[in-house]
Amino acid sequence: MATPTTTWMKLTFRLGLDGNPLRRRSDRIEAWLAPAAVALFLAASPVAGVVAGAWVHAESAAAHNASLSWQRLRGVLLEAAPGPAFSDHGSNAWLEPTLARWTVDGREHVGDVPAAAGSSAGSAVTVLVNRAGQVQLPPPTAGQVRGRVISATAIALGAIAVVLAAAAWLARLVLNRRRLAGWETAWLAVGPRWSRQA
Repeated sequence: MATPTTTWMKLTFRLGLDGNPLRRRSDRIEAWLAPAAVALFLAASPVAGVVAGAWVHAESAAAHNASLSWQRLRGVLLEAAPGPAFSDHGSNAWLEPTLARWTVDGREHVGDVPAAAGSSAGSAVTVLVNRAGQVQLPPPTAGQVRGRVISATAIALGAIAVVLAAAAWLARLVLNRRRLAGWETAWLAVGPRWSRQA
């Protein structure tokens, strides 16, 4: 059989479209596994991005709506917040749980509150408390929502790629087992005739 020389001939050969009568059905299926996985990935990617973005925006909207009923109190940090002061376009958005004191209805409370990383002891901090009196994290900023959308989309795309790669690997494994079984059956039919001739 002549080796394909042009790009088109090579492609038709790899995809099993060259009309070779010796090519089995399992060979043609295996040839299409990688292109099919790539096509499915490209088709699923936009959907995954939209779904991940919608999920993150819904979570963020729910957190923002819940925060409307929270009480905003003034607290004082009793210790320095660990970590460097990371910047998020001019505002420190990296929060660390830090021991602080605040007052609710004349009663003093002490506990961990989310404080900007790098804040010094004695700094004023806003304490968000829900109706049950539990300290809450502030709702995410627009920049944090964008970062979460990017992360969720990347995770979704990675999961799709892993699932498709695993499916292609399993399909190849099944095809190889069927080929081996077919070769064994063919050898059992042909082998005795060859040994008689020898």
